Amino acid sequence: MAGVKEVQSKGELDKIVGDGSPVILHFWASWCEASKHMDQVFSHLSTDFPHAHFLRVEAEEQPEISELHSVSAVPYFVFFKEGMTVDTLEGADPSSLANKVAKIAGSITPGDPAAPASLGMAAGATVLEAVQELARENGGTLQGSSSGLDDRLTKRLQQLVASHPVLLFMKGTPDAPQCGFSQKVVDILKKEKVKFGSFDILTDNEVREGLKKFSNWPTYPQLYCKGELLGGCDIVITMHESGELTEVFKDHGVGISDSREAKPNETAGGKGGIAQPSGLSDVLTTRLSGLINSSPVMLFMKGTTNEPRCGFSRKVVEILKQEKVEFESFDILTDDEVRQGLKVYSNWSSYPQLYIKGELIGGSDIVLEMQKSGEFRKVLTEKGIHRKESLEDRLKNLLNSSPVMLFMKGTPDSPRCGFSSKVVNALKEEGVDFGSFDILSDEEVRQGLKTFSNWPTYPQLYYKGELVGGCDIVLELHSAGELKSTLSE
Repeated sequence: MAGVKEVQSKGELDKIVGDGSPVILHFWASWCEASKHMDQVFSHLSTDFPHAHFLRVEAEEQPEISELHSVSAVPYFVFFKEGMTVDTLEGADPSSLANKVAKIAGSITPGDPAAPASLGMAAGATVLEAVQELARENGGTLQGSSSGLDDRLTKRLQQLVASHPVLLFMKGTPDAPQCGFSQKVVDILKKEKVKFGSFDILTDNEVREGLKKFSNWPTYPQLYCKGELLGGCDIVITMHESGELTEVFKDHGVGISDSREAKPNETAGGKGGIAQPSGLSDVLTTRLSGLINSSPVMLFMKGTTNEPRCGFSRKVVEILKQEKVEFESFDILTDDEVRQGLKVYSNWSSYPQLYIKGELIGGSDIVLEMQKSGEFRKVLTEKGIHRKESLEDRLKNLLNSSPVMLFMKGTPDSPRCGFSSKVVNALKEEGVDFGSFDILSDEEVRQGLKTFSNWPTYPQLYYKGELVGGCDIVLELHSAGELKSTLSE
């Protein structure tokens, strides 16, 4: 059983997994350097654990298997035992791979207890040597992601994915697909009656290999809507069968027209705004108004800010975070009454929808355009929405709020520890004007300043934003008659 075997079909894989023995399956790609490195480790492990099956699948060449196991990046490993999937691992992490293999395949020598969870003991000397060698080749670490794309190719791919509202990267053409999976997606798009563009990746190897890295998706076909990846064959089939694909297209005006997101209707006065809701009950209208105004910045989206359920929602969340805006969100997938009602209330048919101070700003395309032009930040300022200050910015502002600044426990009039009291007395005896901050009143500042200054204790005295020191240093300077001069240079 020793050695690595290349899997040629789903049927072959099912047969091997079905016999109940431990199986480790490695999804790899020829273009990914991390895959090649991990393949060497994988090969060594197959020798050290001869009672397990070690299988390889080239992700792009076996899309049925890849999509069955939700492979979206390589290297990727799936672990089977007794015919069941028991674990997975994504990325180039030799130590985790060795330990996961040891866990399901047992000890290296039959009869011996399982080895401790450390790379050297779990995987044997040959694997350890291989990992060390690979780490040296990669400057001390193994990267879990493939190498980056140059700016020219990145720009070309960005232009390609945005060239049509719906774009399919496929093998062949819609009239003559060159693989069954591409054929299935073409058939679904035709059933959905949407206009779509296509690109034959067999005609351009630069695009074929580059798009895998660009999208972090190793197989074809790949379907994009408004520049966002929806997924491959299995995902498209699932979305089509559930009706979600129709809804995504409808939400983004696809199939109705080739225009970008619909703009809010113009009122008689010529200004965009929320149209008077029609057909909504007073109770729902009141509820929607309350939700919209529940936060100065309110995002109605699919999913949550931590787990967006569509690329368009993710894009707006990223923009708000980049702009350091505090906001609340509502997952419209959890409440169909809100989901459908808000479309009528706002006269806006798609999601996400972003509101600032109760006023609809728009969806992902509009928010992105506004950010690029600088208009978004201007609107935030006009609406009185202040950017959330990062902890680092806050600390810098505090440090520079006074030429001499003391971070202490308590206040100068009422110190809460003896060390703080001593520093306050030294500064007063020197006749030094100083500002202070009570770190007991703000845990974020208390913990953050330790890291920022690389100084673990309080009090901390600063001059013009630079750390002078703690209690001992301040008292030494005071005793030597150097404190006042140090704080006035």
